[in-house]
Amino acid sequence: MKSKIQIELLLVSIAAFSAVLASCGKSEKASANTAGPLEGVSVGVAKVARKSLGRQLTVSSELVPFQEIDVYAKESGFVKELNVDYGTHVKAGQVMAVLEIPELQLQLAEDDAAITNAKDHATLAEHELNRVQANRDVLHLQYDRLNGVAKSKPGLVAQQEVDDAQGKDLAAEAQVEGSKSNLQAAQSMLQVAEAKRARDQALFDYSKITAPFAGVVTQRFANLGALLQAGTSSSTQAMPLVRLSEDNIFRLVIPVPESYVRYIHLGDPVQVKVPSLDRTLPGKVARFSEDVKEDTRTMHTEVDVPNPNGLLVQGLYAEATITLETKNNVLYVPVQAIDHAGDRTSVFVVSNANKLETRTLVLGIQTSTDAEVLSGLDEGQLVVVSDRSSLKEAEVVQPKVIELVNYQNQEEKK
Repeated sequence: MKSKIQIELLLVSIAAFSAVLASCGKSEKASANTAGPLEGVSVGVAKVARKSLGRQLTVSSELVPFQEIDVYAKESGFVKELNVDYGTHVKAGQVMAVLEIPELQLQLAEDDAAITNAKDHATLAEHELNRVQANRDVLHLQYDRLNGVAKSKPGLVAQQEVDDAQGKDLAAEAQVEGSKSNLQAAQSMLQVAEAKRARDQALFDYSKITAPFAGVVTQRFANLGALLQAGTSSSTQAMPLVRLSEDNIFRLVIPVPESYVRYIHLGDPVQVKVPSLDRTLPGKVARFSEDVKEDTRTMHTEVDVPNPNGLLVQGLYAEATITLETKNNVLYVPVQAIDHAGDRTSVFVVSNANKLETRTLVLGIQTSTDAEVLSGLDEGQLVVVSDRSSLKEAEVVQPKVIELVNYQNQEEKK
């Protein structure tokens, strides 16, 4: 009886297992029957369009002051006053330091005494001239009277008296001329003394060291009481007072490659990006050397960058972007679509049947994001801009037009 029950349970289990197998088979068949036809792989595409393109040159360089000098003393002296320090902004002509020069102070006192003495001599010579001129006038009048009487009444006055009066008149005239010469000599000596005093005063004025232009002090070399040697002598190792940099305008030196020299012109606008400040400032091509260096094959080019708000400081790195040439309404494709294989440049084009076709291109102007198409494509065609490593010629795909900016951002994040 017990074995009969076991046999019945076994048969029931077998039947249930068969039903499960049948159900699974139907489910798989139904799933297979409901599946649609296989679709091509999805690819990102962009339309071939037209816009203005410009060829640009971007070069990184360092901001340097428009002019920078070490300020030396003209005359040797001790630093008596020091009015500047690191970072001090000065105006043109502002006194930065005052030197103590005892020798020149004594020399000025001596010059003043010499001028006073020369003035006294000139005054004395002038008085002497006035005296001899008065004496000359009296003697000349006496001679004229005697000579007139001798002519009007001959024999009344002896000729000897007339001759003596004439001789005294001529002698007095000679004394006048001599006094005039003495006065001129005294006046010349006064002028010499005044000129020497002016020279010494000019030298003493150099005891005040002034700023030759407006700028900022970037280094200070001397302290109070330090002896500054005159910076005009090559036989001494003179120490400068400070280093002064002009900070209201900067230079950006750009080594322009030989192939781009023909595009550089005075006044060309330049976009100067300073990454450390996260700022982009306007500049312009101010000057260039008009020759190409043999060792680097580049041309020295300078861009003037105004600094009215004082944001820029010396030594910051900046990226200068110069627009070399611009073309309007040109056919272009994104650079992501272009494949360079040796000398061959090509893109994948999605045909009307959603199949991939390879097109060989001839390119013109190229920027960091786009390239001008001279031949090989027509406006409105779809070019593949997504990853093409797994794509093949004549493969069926599903094109999906994407926002190129968003795609580029996604690629950068990867």
